[in-house]
Amino acid sequence: MAYFAAVLARSEDGWDVSETELDSVETLADLADLARGAAQDDDSVLVFIEQEDAWFAIVRVDGEEDPRIFVSDGAAAARSSYGSVLTDELVDQAGESEFGDLDNLVAELEEEAEAQEQDDEDGEGHNGVPVGPLGDAHLLTEFGLAADALLSLSGEGAVPGDALEEIAEALGCGEVLEAVR
Repeated sequence: MAYFAAVLARSEDGWDVSETELDSVETLADLADLARGAAQDDDSVLVFIEQEDAWFAIVRVDGEEDPRIFVSDGAAAARSSYGSVLTDELVDQAGESEFGDLDNLVAELEEEAEAQEQDDEDGEGHNGVPVGPLGDAHLLTEFGLAADALLSLSGEGAVPGDALEEIAEALGCGEVLEAVR
């Protein structure tokens, strides 16, 4: 599946935006290290991730603080490799982890197709990750994008690529993000 990922590093002059590869990212710590590598001093760094208009995520890293994460659709993201890195972390943080160990992975995959229909009916997606927005909707409030605005860009019928463009516009770096897309 095709992904788009960009790193937005806050600086004195605004935002420096660059497209990035996620090939070496296996954990949230790897993603945070990638973001910190782009930081100027301890300024904020955002990582935008989008998968083929299925979902988007924003990860915010401020210095050595723990990353803050927002995912537009937890269930959709949980079904992808990069998204599951984020949703696993969010579910673990919430204390609701239902993710099994690797020994159970084969059994889970065999049951996944059958369980997917039931999960969608129950409002939960892949492995108990909720359908819909998941994470810290306030992570961009400091930059002028309120939580309710972020949530409205994540609602049913929202297009993740368009949402990231609107978010970048609100942050004042829409043209720069568009240049790397």
